[in-house]
Amino acid sequence: MYKIGEIARHVGLGAETVRYYERVGVLHAPERAQNGYRLYDGDHLKRLRFIKRSRELGFSLDKVRSLLSLADDKDMTCRSVRHIAEEHLEEVRRNITDLQAMEKMLQAALKPCPGDNSTSCPILDVLFSGE
Repeated sequence: MYKIGEIARHVGLGAETVRYYERVGVLHAPERAQNGYRLYDGDHLKRLRFIKRSRELGFSLDKVRSLLSLADDKDMTCRSVRHIAEEHLEEVRRNITDLQAMEKMLQAALKPCPGDNSTSCPILDVLFSGE
């Protein structure tokens, strides 16, 4: 059994993050000791690692909730899990495309900027122009 600080350290999260995951329903509430402390078990540890890794991969909490629901379902099919992962991959690819466009715009804005002590800055001009 783990106290909140211990389980948080094992997973690499803050205690407040663990409490938040309980509040939003992706982690079921643990038992309480007589002194009121939360007592987490191995299942909590496993689920927190799952949640953390899913969040690192960019899954929203709703998607994490869906994946955990599928993991808990004895009739779960790999097809259902794959569908969620494929949707997320498409979203990641759209984000990469958007980020690459932002990179090009920033490079173009930086190119004419001398970065000196002048009172006029081409970067601000580009940002004000909206181009």
